[in-house]
Amino acid sequence: MKNEKTILLLSVSAGAGHVRAAEALRKTAEENFPSFKTVHLDVMYFVPPLFRKIYAESYMKIIERNPSIWGFLYAQTDKKENPLIRKIRYAVQKLNTKKLFDKIAELKPDTVICTHFLPAELLSKMIGEKKFHAPVWVAVTDFDIHSLWIQPHISGYFAASPEVAWRMKDKGIDPGRIYVTGIPIMPAFEKKHSRAECAKQLGINPDMTTILLMSGGLGVGGIHLIAERLLSISAEFQILALAGKNKVLLEELKKLERSFAGKLKSAGFTTTIEINMAASDLAISKPGGLTTSECLAMGLPMIVISPIPGQEERNADYLLENGVALKAHNAAVLEFKLMELLKNPAKLCEMRKNAARLGRPNAAIDILEIALK
Repeated sequence: MKNEKTILLLSVSAGAGHVRAAEALRKTAEENFPSFKTVHLDVMYFVPPLFRKIYAESYMKIIERNPSIWGFLYAQTDKKENPLIRKIRYAVQKLNTKKLFDKIAELKPDTVICTHFLPAELLSKMIGEKKFHAPVWVAVTDFDIHSLWIQPHISGYFAASPEVAWRMKDKGIDPGRIYVTGIPIMPAFEKKHSRAECAKQLGINPDMTTILLMSGGLGVGGIHLIAERLLSISAEFQILALAGKNKVLLEELKKLERSFAGKLKSAGFTTTIEINMAASDLAISKPGGLTTSECLAMGLPMIVISPIPGQEERNADYLLENGVALKAHNAAVLEFKLMELLKNPAKLCEMRKNAARLGRPNAAIDILEIALK
């Protein structure tokens, strides 16, 4: 006999954001709803290697090598899908996710929250076939809503912003099932962090303007070249550069750090990004949904670089429209815009206030309270 209730979180490791959002919900649930059993499953761990390679690894290769192709696919799949193609796609997905659904049947979850559209689509179909009965919720992880996220039989949708909620309604979702919560991020972002203490922990000068240069969790991009270029600027600032899981990139940054002692501090993958953000005045990063939400929660303005066509471009639009970020499409423009901000601290202060206004550090607990009500 099952006594405790189970929250099941389903993500897909196609990019880091969906998994990070689910982990944020898991951590928040464990801290705030200890009477529930919380389980996070990455769908890609339960599919055959070939399906994983096609579904997740191909996505990463496309966005790294041919982002314009991804932009085209993103736009095309946002249009109304041919019913036959949809049926074939669902059949392929269902065939490759049998182990996943065996695990779900074993867990018997009382509530499911999806941070990716794939499990939401599969569970929606099962609910329609009367083969699954627990409520399924969807937390969208960008400041955009793509048609693939929209499925029948979903109990509710969590939107990143009022505009995304409006667009959900326009796509046919009942407004009573739409909740503007923000994107779920780790509980650490709810806390107040001392800049001086964080800077001390990182080994940097707390009184110097600090630029946080991020490459993303997978270390995509030659940020050592960006760092080298920015360090040539004649101004008083320091750079915190994060290489993610890219060990080759980290080694390049360490070489550069030795040449710019006191101006550059580099590190690899971190699970305490909030410490780096609290010690910084400006972030230079790709505008992924989770990174964007974390910066907003910390009141950290941004210069966005190389947004992926599609969801990241929409994230960038949101930041630019709300006065939180500037955009640089190449290294020269980045250098120019950074110099302009360094000469205009009032502008940087205004951007920081705008970021703090938009931040939703409590998104994860808000989502859980609604889903478990």
